Amino acid sequence: MKKLSLWCAAIAMVALSHASQAQLLIGQTAGFTGPVGAGVKETTDGAKLYIDTINAKGGVNGQKIELISLDDKFDPKLAAENARKLIEEQNVLALFLTRGTPHTEAIIPHLDKHGVSLVGPSTGAMVLHLPVKKHVFNVRATYQREAEKAVSHLSSMGITRIAIVYADDSFGADGVAGAQKGLAGAKLQPSVLEKFNRSKPDFGPIAPKITQTNTQAVIMVASGQAVVDGTKAFRAAGSAAQIVTLSNNASGGFIKSLGDNARGVIVTQVFPYERSIAFAMVKEAQEMSKAKGAGDISPAMLEGFAAAKVLVEGLRRAGPKPTREKIQAALEGIRKFDLGGLEVSYSPEDHTGLDFADLSIIGTDGKFMR
Repeated sequence: MKKLSLWCAAIAMVALSHASQAQLLIGQTAGFTGPVGAGVKETTDGAKLYIDTINAKGGVNGQKIELISLDDKFDPKLAAENARKLIEEQNVLALFLTRGTPHTEAIIPHLDKHGVSLVGPSTGAMVLHLPVKKHVFNVRATYQREAEKAVSHLSSMGITRIAIVYADDSFGADGVAGAQKGLAGAKLQPSVLEKFNRSKPDFGPIAPKITQTNTQAVIMVASGQAVVDGTKAFRAAGSAAQIVTLSNNASGGFIKSLGDNARGVIVTQVFPYERSIAFAMVKEAQEMSKAKGAGDISPAMLEGFAAAKVLVEGLRRAGPKPTREKIQAALEGIRKFDLGGLEVSYSPEDHTGLDFADLSIIGTDGKFMR
């Protein structure tokens, strides 16, 4: 009887030990299906690349990270409901790597109600930066910074007839604000300024305006499939305008969906060149990907990878018994954290993250070039 009791106690201890190894529950809601599915998969793959490596080494403070990902189909209402479930029913410690501006805005009330931090939303919306959102910790640069840089680049090449075509939502409006800053700096007016319904894009009425104004470049602030459809419509209308879009479309899946129209499309980037080992973070991601047999790193994967590094650092600083409150305090205490060539700092008054912005162009090999 005594032996049986000892055996049962031993089994119980093993069970408790096993349970403690996967108790860092982190929640994610994003559009794994729908118009941004390809990009969401790549950012999540990049994040898992780092998280899986950390878990293989024993996790954070002896506990492994478990990422619970829910598909919101790129629907803001479903994103909010998923966030509620993750926070109230799954009891996650933090949320991570959401996708979309209106979608992230929709979950903020749940973050504030329960004191849950969101790390690395995959959106560069200025509304998530200013005024500071208490529980949102941005990692990537803003869309406004990207759009402004894109316009500055085009104008420096002598391009003056620049159109702006954007989704009729908070993401679109945000990108337009940045593009307008760039146009103002170059003392230009948009040749065409048109918005379209995000849920049911129709570029039929817009395409003739692009050709009639002899537009030289079109900046499209939209999700991947909308950019694909818009590019197709503009080409069918006879326009050879340079297509420019933002980093939300910096994925291999986006390139594939463009098909024959991919070559020459400019995509802004918010992380260093994914083939440049001069940046330690890029080299680290490449090595982890190679070790896992996951193939080449894409810009979208690098975004997820960087966000995961910030998440893990926040968990590490929160200690062996992390709570939502401890994670919030730990993240706000991060100063000059080196991601591998880029530094991230936060404070209670600043949750901005990085300010890095660059441009890439899709080459003949179907890959991004700098």
